[in-house]
Amino acid sequence: MAHVAVKLVQGVAVATIHNPPVNGLSLAVRAGLLKALEQARAERADALLLVGGGRTFPAGADIAEFRQPALVAQFASLNDVLGALDEAELPLVAALHGTALGGGLELALAAHWRVAAPSLRVGLPEVHLGLLPGAG
Repeated sequence: MAHVAVKLVQGVAVATIHNPPVNGLSLAVRAGLLKALEQARAERADALLLVGGGRTFPAGADIAEFRQPALVAQFASLNDVLGALDEAELPLVAALHGTALGGGLELALAAHWRVAAPSLRVGLPEVHLGLLPGAG
């Protein structure tokens, strides 16, 4: 299964992120988000909806990549993806449930609109480690 699957539903491109268990924003997910945006444009969708598959919206970075900085640096950073989504002419909506932490919260904030389940939890836990938010 693709890390980001896109399906056109009544004119809306629904991009569902699948990277269990917490939908970490891995390289494959970041690339999938960029492809989802391109697919939505190509299909002339009226909007792009970002959804977390399973139990949560992306809950932050994929920590397995922290040990591979040289590999990750060759590909789209989360900042690149967030910039592309923020600048999209297509309306972008993030449907939030579960947890949206760190980069996941930043992904939600890059959307033009957000809707949230009442049980949603958000935060920037990296500040407790002395790291600045900003997907950098």
